[in-house]
Amino acid sequence: MAKNLFNRYIWLLDTINSRKSLSFEKINAHWRESPLNDDGKDLPIRTFHNHRSTIEEEFGLNIVCDRSTNEYYIINLSDLKGGNIKNWILESLAVHNVISEQIMLKDRIVMESIPSSYKYLAEIIESMKRNRILFITYRPYTSNEDYVFEIKPYAIKLFRQIWYVAAYNDYTNSIRIYSLDRVLNLSISEKQFELPKDFSSEVYFNDYFGVMILEDIKLETVLIKVYKEDVNYIRSLLMHHSQKEIETKDDYSIFQFKIKPTYDFKQAILARVNHVEVISPESFRKEIKDSIDKMAALYKN
Repeated sequence: MAKNLFNRYIWLLDTINSRKSLSFEKINAHWRESPLNDDGKDLPIRTFHNHRSTIEEEFGLNIVCDRSTNEYYIINLSDLKGGNIKNWILESLAVHNVISEQIMLKDRIVMESIPSSYKYLAEIIESMKRNRILFITYRPYTSNEDYVFEIKPYAIKLFRQIWYVAAYNDYTNSIRIYSLDRVLNLSISEKQFELPKDFSSEVYFNDYFGVMILEDIKLETVLIKVYKEDVNYIRSLLMHHSQKEIETKDDYSIFQFKIKPTYDFKQAILARVNHVEVISPESFRKEIKDSIDKMAALYKN
């Protein structure tokens, strides 16, 4: 998909989504003012409908017309909720469109880079689309050795500025998580695989925070006490979809999570350790305490 066309599709999605519904005349008016429209010409109606068809095919988002008002809207807007790729595409590139319209402020707008996002993401998405096995050369964070093997890519996830692929590895007979910024080389093979009919990326990651998946860790009800300095932050930026605020006081709130507390969740708690206290379960509270004690030992001298 050519870059300028891709940007057009995102522009059209964002223009309609941000205004709920628009007539073609109003869409065209916005197009005439868009920085993507180099010559300032109208958007041909045929081009508009071609964009609609491609958006449905590539993104699974349906732009339909309400005949009673002659306005276009995204009929499956509920699909944009949650941490799915459609939502990420709209949010990320809608921001890009807003910034591109303010080019005079380019030196005053600072963005975080995602170093692994551009290198192999397109190839992995293509192999997922075609159900093709990938050959990869991989160097884990914990090793200086390179490994060459095949994987069957099931899903991708963005976490803490790094893209990861959840892929089945025949050698380990399990789904493993691979960080794209540790991939040294990658190619799409001609060998096909069949995605299990019962596999769902949403279900696979549902009980976890982050990308560390450990089947032997049991689901827990985790209670954390957040003190007033961080309460609004935790409210605004949900740590996990199961998060509930079950007690609210003047100087603290207690949040509940239904989660498997792996290393990623532990690190998220430790990142705010000055204002967050694990209440239960006792085993997880002890894990956090032991980590704090080890950190304190580093600063004794």
